[in-house]
Amino acid sequence: MQAKPVQSGLNLQEAVTSFLHEMADIRRASEHTVAAYRRDLARFVEYCGETSRLNHITRIQVQDWLVDCHASGLAASTLARRLSALSSFFDAAVQAGQCKANVAAGIRPPKQPKRLPRTLPLEQMQALMQPTDRNSDIRDLALLAVMYGGGLRVSEVVGLNLDDADLNQLELRVFGKGRKERIVPLPEGAVQYLQSYLEDRIANDGEQPVFLNRRGGRLSVRSVQRMLKDRALQTGADVSVTPHRLRHSFATHLLAGGVDLRAIQELLGHASLATTERYTHLDIAKLTEVYDETHPRAKKRGG
Repeated sequence: MQAKPVQSGLNLQEAVTSFLHEMADIRRASEHTVAAYRRDLARFVEYCGETSRLNHITRIQVQDWLVDCHASGLAASTLARRLSALSSFFDAAVQAGQCKANVAAGIRPPKQPKRLPRTLPLEQMQALMQPTDRNSDIRDLALLAVMYGGGLRVSEVVGLNLDDADLNQLELRVFGKGRKERIVPLPEGAVQYLQSYLEDRIANDGEQPVFLNRRGGRLSVRSVQRMLKDRALQTGADVSVTPHRLRHSFATHLLAGGVDLRAIQELLGHASLATTERYTHLDIAKLTEVYDETHPRAKKRGG
């Protein structure tokens, strides 16, 4: 769609008011969305001045505004949201013929720090493994034991077939990202849960999925996520638990137990050791505990 001929003389506040009106009355955006845009654009109007001519706003002003916002201590996610709102506003202004170009286009938002999932304490894992009256309890306990015990991605655990499990050797054949194959050892406890589940169901074809839904088909990723939430509610465990958090906890608990980082990399199926290092950070409390127990200068001298 071609932009209209550029108008002259429209000020920034008028253009923002027109844009918000279009969002609410023509695009039928939700009240929440309109309110969010109104707040973010109001900050830019305040920075530039209400009477600033829209067509005189420059890319440098947009960048300076973001630097000013960053200096005030705003989070990277907030800055990215404000930049997105401003770019949408200028896009609409260009189409309406209110300015020549989107001066916010192509400006990169600040990088957001990668957030790691919190580690699930061992007592929380124990709570999740408490028996319940759920019809699928035997399956769910086996799935949790395998997923945590092997540090598997949720896609890997639902993708398991019967011929991927060698319970005599206490190991699984797992296909990770890019169908990359690896062998994952399982703790004896996880094997016992898995054996109990397999004895409880009909298992004929080696290509049949290990974990089945109520209809006898392969369990889905979404079903596993939902099962974890439901189980946490029923057992009193942390309801923020996710499959990824179980995997992260597996890696962190191994590192805390002294397992070599490269061994954990192999178990998780990471191509890069740097990825493993992000997953397996130790919190400061644990580091302090290790320091106090092992460092000779940490011991208090007798007086």
